[in-house]
Amino acid sequence: MERSSRSKSLFRDMRSRELGGFRKRRFITQMGSDFTEMGSVTVEHNGEETPPLSVSFCKTSKYSHILAVSDEDGYVSLFDTRTEFPSEKARISDWVAHQNAIFDVCWIKEDTNILTASGDQTIKVWDAQEKKCTGILMGHTGSVKSLSPHPTNSDLLISASRDGSFAIWDLRCKTTSKTRCSEAHVTPAAMVQGAHLSSRAKRVRRGKAASMSITSVLYLKDEVSIATAGAADSIVKFWDTRNLKVQVTQASPNIKSSTEKERRLHGISSLSQDLNGVFLTATCMDNRIYLYNVLQLDKGPMLSFSGCRIESFYVKSTISPDAAHILSGSSDGNAYIWQVNKPDVDPITLKTHDGEVTAVDWCPSEVGKIATSSDDFTVRIWNINSSYCSSTTRSPSAIRRRVMAIPREECRELLMNDERIDPTKVPDNLLPSDEVFNQNNPPIPITMPTISTPEAHKKKFSLDSDSKETFEKTPEAAMKSPSSVLNPPSSLKRTIRDYFLAA
Repeated sequence: MERSSRSKSLFRDMRSRELGGFRKRRFITQMGSDFTEMGSVTVEHNGEETPPLSVSFCKTSKYSHILAVSDEDGYVSLFDTRTEFPSEKARISDWVAHQNAIFDVCWIKEDTNILTASGDQTIKVWDAQEKKCTGILMGHTGSVKSLSPHPTNSDLLISASRDGSFAIWDLRCKTTSKTRCSEAHVTPAAMVQGAHLSSRAKRVRRGKAASMSITSVLYLKDEVSIATAGAADSIVKFWDTRNLKVQVTQASPNIKSSTEKERRLHGISSLSQDLNGVFLTATCMDNRIYLYNVLQLDKGPMLSFSGCRIESFYVKSTISPDAAHILSGSSDGNAYIWQVNKPDVDPITLKTHDGEVTAVDWCPSEVGKIATSSDDFTVRIWNINSSYCSSTTRSPSAIRRRVMAIPREECRELLMNDERIDPTKVPDNLLPSDEVFNQNNPPIPITMPTISTPEAHKKKFSLDSDSKETFEKTPEAAMKSPSSVLNPPSSLKRTIRDYFLAA
């Protein structure tokens, strides 16, 4: 019996590995509630303090310790978060990027360039090293509220504006006319107007404009889909960049309350997506953060998280790269962290800010490091106690050692027949990933068993080279391959639209 149970658990583990590639490592372990403030820095220029509006860590592991901060006075500041705070050495540089507030900032082109979205209705591209503007994106007629670069092509990006439009930009499509400062002008490759008009827009009182601002945009990991959200309601809309005439689908929380006050529409302040692109969060003005599965949008939000207060569109939230935690600001002066797999458990509370906590961000490479910004004019860096963090010193080959799993059909037969396997003969690299690998010992080679159908025992089946090539090119055959749904072959690229047309 002991061997049988071991066999079953072994094949269950292998099957999960086959589907997921490797067991997901937690960004922060369940015991990781011991966050420590590493330091804070006051955002000020020429002796005058100004509230920060956006924070963004560099995306590459080499520069992930560098944090960009934009503020209400139009400055971009770069900080080294590995330097002791507060210290003048922590400030790498700062410069005036716009003559108006900068609502969003993000890194592109291997962290050599910075995009800034401003209340002056423009987006600028900056050489981070030279602090030089290399391009101006013009086309919006309202404040630009949100930016999102393409997941793999840093020349493409999308933006959202208070004028109710979102636009797609290609930085390679520059006009020949240049200003006296030699910045190239870029016009939008495509623009959608009135993407989030309120259903009550035609019934508002005279003299009172309906809210149509798009507050957040995301370029999804499938590389062709876009998610947008606005101030008018709690609906997240999804678009196909190849055909922007109509949205593909939309998602929103199911509001079943009977009271008019609770049934009223709430806006969304921010959207975020995990590194693999499976989950999407929407920070809603009903004081909740909703979690969606992008492949099951018709089912509504999977989970919701509460405990924070979201009283302004400046309060943002973001999901961790591994989708294990959600970090959010709050109007009560705290930041909150929830475990995704335990939505009903009270969140971790990060205190010490004296004003509304607005923009937040996860460091993509340094486990447990986060940044929070607040109306108290400070940006604070937090880090989890190192004893609670997953090890990051192991080599990738040790952590993500490839598992040559036995094919699913044979696993099922073995499970059904209660085949006995001697645990002492199980190769180490088939044991659960929580076991510590001995890197000094070479991996034990795994011999794949010969699998065949009953008919194959009587007749050998062979394919010539031409038929093999034809089979490999057959779309139906490729669709049955174990490739990730979100990263299929280019010839079979599926989008959000495809999943709903097939449903």
